[in-house]
Amino acid sequence: MPAWTAFAGFVGVVLAGLLFLSHASADALTSTTESPDDYPSTLNDRVVGSPSPPTASLLLNVVVSQGLFALLLGLGVWLADIPLSALGLSPTAVGPAALGAGVALGVALHALNTLGSRLGDRFGLGESEALREALSPESPAGWAVLLFVALPLVAGFEELLFRGILVGALATGFDVSPWLLAASSSVAFALGHGAQGRIGVVVTGLLGFVLAAAFVLTGSLATVVLAHYLVNALEFVVNERGD
Repeated sequence: MPAWTAFAGFVGVVLAGLLFLSHASADALTSTTESPDDYPSTLNDRVVGSPSPPTASLLLNVVVSQGLFALLLGLGVWLADIPLSALGLSPTAVGPAALGAGVALGVALHALNTLGSRLGDRFGLGESEALREALSPESPAGWAVLLFVALPLVAGFEELLFRGILVGALATGFDVSPWLLAASSSVAFALGHGAQGRIGVVVTGLLGFVLAAAFVLTGSLATVVLAHYLVNALEFVVNERGD
C-alpha cells in the first residue's frame, strides 16, 4: 500500500502540472487587448494572426511537453512496480478485437466531436476550429509530424494518464469502483482541454467518459488509445479536405 499511495501522490502532482499548463495555454489562446475597440474581428484572427507562434513551434511544444509528461508517468509506473494488467496493457488486451473496437469507437466519437464543435461554433461557445487551424501544418513534412508523432503521443499519454492510471491503476490499488473513477477522471480530462472553449470542455468531458467506459468494459488501453487517436486525426484530416 505505501508504494501505491506514493504513486497516487506522484500522479496527482503530474496531473496538477498538466492542468496548470492547460489553463495557461487556454489563456494564451483567448487573450485579447484591453480595449474592446482593438478586439480582432474574429476568434481566428486572435489565434492564427501575427502574434501567434508558428505551427511548427506549437507542434514542437506538444511533442516535448507530452513526451516529458509521458516519461514521468512511465518512471512512476516503473518505480512503484504497477502491474501492466492494471493499466490495460496485458497481452490479451492487445489484439484484433481490441483494435477493431478502437476503430469503431474512434469513428463514432469523431462524429460526436464534430457535432459538438459545430454547435460551439454556431453559438460562439468554442474555439475548436481556431485551435485546429493553429495546429494544422502547411507542408507534407508538417502533416507527417502531426499525424505520426504529435497525435499518437497525445493519445498515448492522455489515455495512459486519464484511463490507464486514474481509472485502471487506482481501481486496482485502492479497491475503488472503476465507474466512480471513470466519472472523476473525465472531469479532469475536460478541465485539461480548456483551450477548446466552454462547449469544447463539455464535449471533451463526455468523450472522456465514453473512453473511460470503454476502458472499463474492455480492459484494453490499446482500444481507447486508438479511438482517441482517430478522433483527433480525423478532425484534422476531414476538416482540411473540407477547407
